[in-house]
Amino acid sequence: MDCAPSLCPAVTQEIQNGPEMCDGSSMEDGLVDAFGDLAALPVEAGERRPTCFRCRRPQKVCLCPFLPPQPLEVSTCLYVVQHPAEESRVLRTVPLLAACLPQGKCNVIVGRRFNEEKHPELAAVCRDSRTLILYPGPKSENLEELVQYQEVGTAKHNVIIIDGTWSQAKNMFLKNSLFHLPKQVQLNRTLSSQYVIRTQPSNICLSTLECAAVALSILERNDEIQEVLLKPLKALCSFQLQHGAQIHHSKEHLLKNGMYDKPMPKNKRKIKRMEKLLRICSVSSANIIVHAKSYRTPSVNLSITTANKRGVRAEP
Repeated sequence: MDCAPSLCPAVTQEIQNGPEMCDGSSMEDGLVDAFGDLAALPVEAGERRPTCFRCRRPQKVCLCPFLPPQPLEVSTCLYVVQHPAEESRVLRTVPLLAACLPQGKCNVIVGRRFNEEKHPELAAVCRDSRTLILYPGPKSENLEELVQYQEVGTAKHNVIIIDGTWSQAKNMFLKNSLFHLPKQVQLNRTLSSQYVIRTQPSNICLSTLECAAVALSILERNDEIQEVLLKPLKALCSFQLQHGAQIHHSKEHLLKNGMYDKPMPKNKRKIKRMEKLLRICSVSSANIIVHAKSYRTPSVNLSITTANKRGVRAEP
């Protein structure tokens, strides 16, 4: 290292003339003393901003005025299985979702791996015949068609939603056998995400809150639920944009309009996904929904949570 002579001039001399010219133990003691002095420096604990108990946002940017005055009365019970990385993200949608629903109707379980021994309650929910897991795929049923043939109020469903990035959600679904027990459903509505301060793979990828809002409106047969749940999300995005955040277009939009300026990934698997997305963007917009299956799953089914992507400016 270039800085070695400045730390101990005798080191170079030791290499040239032998160990008797430099006392190695004294050098080691000096380093220990130096690091000891650094460790002894007082550390000032950073003051955290007061947080609103209901919306879990800093009090200065509280979103409670945009929440329903009273929690929404729903029969459906949500279980949000959250990747640990989501806990540290600043702009999360799950706390807003939980603030809109009664206690016990939005249960958040954090982790990567789940089994019956460590998570008996979740295992029991997965084995319940009324439980649905919102995750797209060839085995998934259209949620609206499933509910269409049920009488109102006859079934009180549990819905499991995986909260994480695309790769995190896919990994959690594939590596947890419990998640393969419930009936798998997907959202076949073509919707555009309101969560414009996060980058999404496709124009119709939805955040966790948006997925829950659509699913609840279908299961409860009440479209007003979706409107009420999306109100705080729109307020959050509006506030962030007013304070310096930028609108984040999806990768699909950037590729389609020649605006994607990042280097292509080196990972072979990521390269294949990017090539598929490029092929999707080369077809007409009328055919995008049909051919989007070549990307991950049918494009209208990309509504499984892709909340919390990188590149978002932190709130002021």
